[in-house]
Amino acid sequence: MSSKSHDPRDLFDMTGKVALVTGGSRGLGREMVLAFAHNGADVVIASRKIENCELLAREVEKETGRRAVPVGCHVGEWPQCDALIDAAYDAFGKVDVLVNNAGMSPLYPSLPEVSEELYDKVLAVNLKGPFRLSSVIGARMAEGDGGSIINVSSVAGVQPSPIEIPYGAAKAGLNNLTLGLARVLAPKVRVNCLMPGPFLTDISKAWDLESFKKAAASSIPLERGGEPNEIVGAALYLASEASSYTTGAILKIDGGVAYTPG
Repeated sequence: MSSKSHDPRDLFDMTGKVALVTGGSRGLGREMVLAFAHNGADVVIASRKIENCELLAREVEKETGRRAVPVGCHVGEWPQCDALIDAAYDAFGKVDVLVNNAGMSPLYPSLPEVSEELYDKVLAVNLKGPFRLSSVIGARMAEGDGGSIINVSSVAGVQPSPIEIPYGAAKAGLNNLTLGLARVLAPKVRVNCLMPGPFLTDISKAWDLESFKKAAASSIPLERGGEPNEIVGAALYLASEASSYTTGAILKIDGGVAYTPG
């Protein structure tokens, strides 16, 4: 249902909402957690390292006055996904926004040297976990007051580089999952996807930034990587009533690097 307010600022208000963000303690997840809380939402912060979740939870509560619940969770394992769901509903009784942001793309020397263990782990974290969380939470949203599910994919899902083949395949699956769930969970639950390009989050500290900048100048139309807070506008749009007539959308946020449209 669309908002009745005629003030555009009210469209992005998340007061009274509960947002669960996986991979929420750092990088793009951290930016989304802070943005949701600053716009009035209580948050559940999930990642594999509970200590990082606890640090951010304290920061959120101090800065915004909103309640923040930290939960340690490896989303590649269904029992841990189910425990995360239980923790969120025990704390708040509902989830209005689910952000499937947790992801991983380990380096490998060559495709034949990709182990079965590495392949399974990449697919589990990037695709299996989001499927489980979306299936269970999405069904509860559909039975209740509705909600918004936001998957965080990657341009690797449509334009994979040689060093991220399993990751790209998983993210392509996440794009497809978005489209399917948008139909299955309609009309009360909206399911959309953010498809980021290269962002200068903490993971970029491992990059050769000088080489990246040179490559970006010729390969990325905006000639640079994204800053972490540049995910916020799109995340708030999809999480809030501002996107009340948007579902099944895959939104590129990549500086124009991917030719394939989202």
